[in-house]
Amino acid sequence: MNTTRSGRPALTRPDGTPLRVLVVDDDPDLAEVLSGALRYEGWQIRTAGDGASAVAAARELLPDAVVLDVMLPDTDGFAVLRALHSVKADVCVLFLTARDTVEDRIKGITAGGDDYVTKPFSLEEVVARLRGLLRRAGLARQLDEGPRLTVGDLVMDEDAREVTRGGELIELSPTEFELLRFLMRNPRRVLSKAQILDRVWSYDFGGRAHVVELYISYLRKKVDAGREPLIHTVRGAGYVIKPVTP
Repeated sequence: MNTTRSGRPALTRPDGTPLRVLVVDDDPDLAEVLSGALRYEGWQIRTAGDGASAVAAARELLPDAVVLDVMLPDTDGFAVLRALHSVKADVCVLFLTARDTVEDRIKGITAGGDDYVTKPFSLEEVVARLRGLLRRAGLARQLDEGPRLTVGDLVMDEDAREVTRGGELIELSPTEFELLRFLMRNPRRVLSKAQILDRVWSYDFGGRAHVVELYISYLRKKVDAGREPLIHTVRGAGYVIKPVTP
């Protein structure tokens, strides 16, 4: 599978060309560090230090995503966001800000921003957020995508270790991932607690089958919460995952 220099699965635009990302921050050192991390993903990067140059750069680059500081020397990021959407309506915007109040978060999202990261932040977090935004928006595809398991609108990419339902990314712990993978590899098949323990935990839990119940409940909260359930209990037999019946 194709990977970036960072070791992550490579993402490109749907046509196979590099993703285009505009980094907007008036701190040149921070902009350079961010740009370097994103270039490691194999993406085409441009930078801008103020709102006016950001809009001008966006008209040339037509970016797929923008990392946008809220506080700029000539305007604020919200005004820049409105201008960016007039240049490219489907651009993904990740706000950067030193302010972390609920009001600021609401303002950023209602203005049309897709996500919000507060300073100080880790480069890994920014990259991960951007990758998630681009994939959910349908603006990126993974090169040589690994095998996928699908049950209804639940999709698992085994190589990338990513799970989505209805296009929404679901964060799972390693154990939750392995449990869900075992269920998805056996759709419509009732799996006993003993089978699950043997496959997922790989050793004898001394009859403590309640650990399966516990992790099934964790999965349900993440996979089924607010949706038609895919994971079902078969009383006295075990658990089964199956698509929602129309």
